[in-house]
This record gives sequence, structure tokens and C-alpha cells, in this order.
Amino acid sequence: MINSASVINVPFLEMREQLDELAAGGTKFFHIDLMDGHYVPNLCMPIKLIRELKDAYPQIVMDVHIMVTNPQDYIERLREAGADYVAFHTDSTPFVRRIINEIHGAGMKAGIVINPSQRIDHIEPYIEYVDMVMLMAVEPGFAGQALLDGSMERLGQIADLRRKHDCRFLISVDGGINHERTVLCRDMGVDVIVGTVHNIFKQPEGLREACLRFEREFG
Repeated sequence: MINSASVINVPFLEMREQLDELAAGGTKFFHIDLMDGHYVPNLCMPIKLIRELKDAYPQIVMDVHIMVTNPQDYIERLREAGADYVAFHTDSTPFVRRIINEIHGAGMKAGIVINPSQRIDHIEPYIEYVDMVMLMAVEPGFAGQALLDGSMERLGQIADLRRKHDCRFLISVDGGINHERTVLCRDMGVDVIVGTVHNIFKQPEGLREACLRFEREFG
């Protein structure tokens, strides 16, 4: 599995130090949340941060999650910033296929995001065309929430859809994942864990050691 370290969980005043630890521990993805204050009530992070992260850590995949009302307005700017994956919410636009095509046309990989209130099978028309399906196991827009009941079963439904259609998209889960749930995710075929390894491994030695342990156990 892939450790997609959520940048929003890094204290701003310690960002470079902690990002260096994440990179030294073998983190493969940085997960960057963009929020517009409309689709969700919070605002974060600036697009220019993606460019700075890509320049500083070129070996790490930029896994960008956009919680915005007009995802099409961000695609070219994300391409210029160096995003690798762009995942958007299917209820943020009536033109899901168009957005997927535009992301691919810009040379990036396309992901779709399922909110806790949405049925899993609503993504069935799109799964042949996407590179990632991300399940929100918490409500979007706020870090540090507890995993919602039923989320693990919903992950299993996504895995069933992938098998049914013989697709190759990555399954990602965002929010509330601890060590026990990471083991369950691995067993059901989840590919990407979004969050912070401190929530999975309570390593007193720090982030680097927590990342290395993730790689040893799940990488």
C-alpha cells in the first residue's frame, strides 16, 4: 500500500522539518487538500504550495484532492503547479466525464471522490476512465475527524466494483484510519492510505521511523 501523507496535518511552523522526515521515511505520495470555502466551509491550501513541494521533493507524487465547486477552473493551474493526481468530488459538477477527460488531457491522472452520503454504485459509469477512486471516511473539509460507521464496508463495495468490471484504478481512503483499519484495508485491496502515519503508528522516535515502519509492514 501507499502512504499518502496529508500535508494539512503538518504544523505550518514545522512544515519543512516534518516534510523532510516524511521524505526520509520513504513516503511515496504527498496528499494536498485544496478547499475553496464554498464546496466546504474551510479555505486551504494555496496552489503554489504544490509547485514548491514538487520542486523540493521531485521523487514524491503530488496527490491533490480538490474540494471546490468548479473543478474545471483548477485543472490548468494544477498542471502548471506539477500535480500528478487530481481527485474531485462527483457531486461538485454535472460533467464528471468531461472533467476526467480534461484532467487526462492536461497530462495528469484523474480521481473521483465519494462523500459519506453518496451511494457507492453511483460511480459505476465512470470507473473505466479513472485512475483513482477515493472514499471519504469522514465528512470533507476538516482534519482530525473520527471514522464514520460503515466506511470499511463501503471500501469493500468499491473493491467489489473494481473486480466486477476488471478495472485497474487505485482505491484510496481518506480519514480516520488507524493501524487495525490499515490491516483491514490491505486485506480488502485498498491501495492508498491518506492521513498521517502518527495516527497509524504511535512512534516516539518520530515521523521518519513511523514512515519506515509503514513501509516495512504495508509497503
